[in-house]
Amino acid sequence: MIKRDLEICFSPALYEPERLAGSIVVVIDILRATSAICTAFENGASSIIPVGTVPEAKDYKNRGYLVAAERDGIVLDFADFGNSPFNFTREKVSGKTIAYSTTNGTGIIKMAASASDLIIGSFLNISAVIKWIAARERNVLLFCSGWKNRFNLEDAVCAGAMAERLMATSLYSTVCDSAKAALDLWSIAKDDLPAYIEKVAHRSRLREKKLDDCISFCLTNDYTDMVPVLKNGILVRSE
Repeated sequence: MIKRDLEICFSPALYEPERLAGSIVVVIDILRATSAICTAFENGASSIIPVGTVPEAKDYKNRGYLVAAERDGIVLDFADFGNSPFNFTREKVSGKTIAYSTTNGTGIIKMAASASDLIIGSFLNISAVIKWIAARERNVLLFCSGWKNRFNLEDAVCAGAMAERLMATSLYSTVCDSAKAALDLWSIAKDDLPAYIEKVAHRSRLREKKLDDCISFCLTNDYTDMVPVLKNGILVRSE
């Protein structure tokens, strides 16, 4: 059996789409964009439109869309709500299309949109993501959103958790130093993930802005079996 390649990219500044023809790209931004997206689909959202810029998000609002948008954690003044998973309640999003713009996560979704397959990953859907990838037996890149082109710990740790599970299927191998580093980080963090996440920079940012109420939720495994997939530039449920 030929094993497929597993790679991890720690920052949008390191992303090389030309090397990834035929690969599955998993976008990871656990605090909070990809956790919110998974929550939205679990609560019945029909689709999510990733929006890169504030003017684009405002245009969607003017066209009558439900808009979730933030920068640096703060809800934009024209938006219906921000990017906490707790905003995406069934009452608000069931049956709706949502235009969604965040500081980091939605930008890298658009950056990686040319991938053969792009899916959304988080702890909330980690088992479903691993099952979805393993069923396709193709090379995979776990793409961490980071923070404004910089490395962050929380996405790297989640990527390490996914990498460990993918390697355990015996379908994947890696010679990628980033993947090995993420696996090492996960080996340190996994016995007490909430305590480990206390040290990350974005945890401090969220605390300072009183936006940290959803952190323990974002670290929950398997809240949903939804795997959001990008189709024609729009996120939908996988079939």
